[in-house]
Amino acid sequence: REFAARPENSPEALEAASGVPAAEVRAAAVAAGEGSADPGLVVLLEDVQDPRNLGAVLRVCEGAGVGRVLIRDRGAAPISPTVVKTSAGAAEWLAIERIPNTAQGLERLKAEGFWVYGTDAEGVPPWTLDLTGKVVLCLGGEEKGLRARTRQLCDHMIGLPMRGRVGSLNIATAAAAVLYDAVRQRSKR
Repeated sequence: REFAARPENSPEALEAASGVPAAEVRAAAVAAGEGSADPGLVVLLEDVQDPRNLGAVLRVCEGAGVGRVLIRDRGAAPISPTVVKTSAGAAEWLAIERIPNTAQGLERLKAEGFWVYGTDAEGVPPWTLDLTGKVVLCLGGEEKGLRARTRQLCDHMIGLPMRGRVGSLNIATAAAAVLYDAVRQRSKR
């Protein structure tokens, strides 16, 4: 079983104090304008093994208003105290779902009308794509990136132009750049 932190204002802590289920607390917070999770913006994480990277990505997702985070079960770091601490509590506010099979998860989302975008150094900049509709952003692990089958299921590949000497960015930094371009685009619609 995964660790669940209980910051004083988390939905779980409020459930323990009031008896109101955590899911209802989250829904009420969103309805009251306390957060703006976008159900049409989903992030899928595949093989992110470093707990600090996972926590940092979750923090970015919560800040950007991601509606759901799907994490491939095998090969990923568990939601541990380190992940929760690194996420600055964001892990408590996100709808996080562990999935056993990335391909099946993506096929299900495509059937719901989502467009799937993967990340790759050779992809096109996010600002050249339309990220205003139902979007799944797939981010691969630190070592190998996205799996071949996942790449095949992507409608487009997104890359960030690297103008300096380093060849890539940390996964959380890349997630922030792409997600906030999606936020920028979505705020104009």
